[in-house]
Amino acid sequence: MLDDDEDIHPLFAGAPSGTAFRKLRKRLVRQTREAIEQYGMIERGARWLVCLSGGKDSYTLLAVLHELQWRGLLPVDLLACNLDQGQPGFPATVLPEFLRARGVAHRIEYQDTYSIVTAKVPAGRTFCALCSRLRRGNLYRIAREEGCSAVVLGHHRDDILETFFMNLFHGGRLATMPPKLLNEEGDLFVLRPLAHVAETDCERFARAMNYPIIPCDLCGSQDGLQRQQIKRLLDGWESHSPGRRQVMFRALMNARPSHLLDPDLFDFSGLARKMEQIGNNFPEIPLAR
Repeated sequence: MLDDDEDIHPLFAGAPSGTAFRKLRKRLVRQTREAIEQYGMIERGARWLVCLSGGKDSYTLLAVLHELQWRGLLPVDLLACNLDQGQPGFPATVLPEFLRARGVAHRIEYQDTYSIVTAKVPAGRTFCALCSRLRRGNLYRIAREEGCSAVVLGHHRDDILETFFMNLFHGGRLATMPPKLLNEEGDLFVLRPLAHVAETDCERFARAMNYPIIPCDLCGSQDGLQRQQIKRLLDGWESHSPGRRQVMFRALMNARPSHLLDPDLFDFSGLARKMEQIGNNFPEIPLAR
């Protein structure tokens, strides 16, 4: 069915006809559908705010979600949204023209968070944390104004892995981006349907489709970011042991609390031997003084 050129969403119009691209497209659709089903993302009749930055990942997200909806596999309403953050030189007409030409419902919002970030972040510090908070706050507001129940982001498998290692090395905790999250106010889901998708597949897809990529000139212009360092580390592991990223990702889906060290996650003090098998002739453990 995915190979039927007579039944295709406009976002896939002009797609390459080669076997390699068809396999890539099928893999993207399958992995996205698997994540949506595995993590229970669908609420029937819901409306999703699909965030479109103009990068390869968000274009892939938009296309695959509309393909699933087009084929009756995603019973939700989709609204694409771009938040123009006022970065100098941002090509403000690219995304509206792209979305209108393909008949995609959308909202373009202008909020100058760029000036706030550059004014408040000291020289030499990274912009990402403040920029992300301001962007997320605006997206939550837009979602509520548009009657959406979820904000949908284009984070993929590699983003999730990088965040895990950033938390491990710099935050001292085992945590990452979850595929499904409820915001603090409890009224919006944050969804990441590309959770199982490799970054290289997003890159291949967006390049093959010749989507108009818009680079991020704010954080992307800074050197020495922790995420860039983690990415280089993972790239090195992958080059020496192909498939290492996927193995590590599977580990995030196979956690064993009893084999970690968090007493709030597992009741270590409540562990007890089967005393009827070994007898009950041992003295009580003295209390610590």
